[in-house]
Amino acid sequence: MKVRVRSGDSFWYYSQLFQIPLNLITDSNPDLNPANLQVGQEIQIPGYIDKFYSIKRGDTFWKLSAIGNMSVDALMLLNQNVNPNQLKAGENILLPVRVTSPIVNGKREYDYHVLQDDLNQLKKIYPFININSVGKSVLGLPIQEIRLGNGPKKVQMNASFHANEWITTSILMSYLNTYLLSLTNSSLIRGISTLPLYNSVELTLIPMVNPDGVNLVLNGPPGEFRESVIKMNNGSTDFNDWKANIRGIDLNNQYLAKWEIEKERKKPKAPSPRDYPGDAPLTEPEAIAMENLARSLPFDRMLAFHTQGKEFYWGYEGFEPPESKRLADEFERVSGYKAVCYIDSHAGYRDWFIQEFRRPGFTIELGKGVNPLPLSQFDEIYEDVLGIFLASLYM
Repeated sequence: MKVRVRSGDSFWYYSQLFQIPLNLITDSNPDLNPANLQVGQEIQIPGYIDKFYSIKRGDTFWKLSAIGNMSVDALMLLNQNVNPNQLKAGENILLPVRVTSPIVNGKREYDYHVLQDDLNQLKKIYPFININSVGKSVLGLPIQEIRLGNGPKKVQMNASFHANEWITTSILMSYLNTYLLSLTNSSLIRGISTLPLYNSVELTLIPMVNPDGVNLVLNGPPGEFRESVIKMNNGSTDFNDWKANIRGIDLNNQYLAKWEIEKERKKPKAPSPRDYPGDAPLTEPEAIAMENLARSLPFDRMLAFHTQGKEFYWGYEGFEPPESKRLADEFERVSGYKAVCYIDSHAGYRDWFIQEFRRPGFTIELGKGVNPLPLSQFDEIYEDVLGIFLASLYM
């Protein structure tokens, strides 16, 4: 929601007027100097939208404020060209409306178009989040990064490395929405106050590493790749088993963590719906973007969301630091998921991250069953893993 500065207004006053933490207002207006606001400047108020209301006979600002549980001055701030003493029936004014329910509906087929729509809406309501592209997919789709928070601790989470694991994107986006609602409504999540987390943690999310692959699974093949992907898929137009990117490369087998072992033992020896590590490490733009991100913003910990198994992996070749065990114990406690230190797997993003930076990295295997997991598991997954999302920030 946008308002215009009046004489005597301040960020602190807006914080009191709308009951929004001051630093969220400051972060929503990074180009403005809070100590030198100018009359007429446009200010973004997070956690609110405005909506038109048609004045009815007998309405007053005082009556509307009482009905809507809002300040009279909030109405006057949004309607500076309206004389509150001379309201006319049929006249349109703006009402400030606090957002108290989620924008993200994760319980649906969640392709790149849905992701973009949700990101656009979230950015409008919560302008303190930053949305950037860290690279592009083979087909040129931006690989979107959401970043928020001001703390020294840096936590990275990512989802949909694998195309038919797209439910991980809707889960991660739902956690983001829950977090944003908690921040702007000063509400607790499982008894935890989130504003201290915002002030101590910089959180960065890549909700869809493999947008081309997700779109392929959910929407079918794009024109220019139609022939090649159907051929790789043994002539079938059912892409539910497809894990790779649009070129048939498994993005989570692309990293320099004993890549040559995976190359040797993986059955596919050419581009395939799943498991082909490529002709060399880091050939795919999506994998390169994720490596560049880790190098440009050294994370203190990283969580990669996959499916399925109701377990998570937290070690790699002894490179994991002692902190990883402490985090793994807490993740297991709050989720009921089984903590597994070592598995016989290499060349994954988590493997490389732990090896390269000697910092905690986790692969969280959501749910259980056959991929793509059905949306009927969404609520159970959300509740099980919400504790891991929170623990990764507060630990």
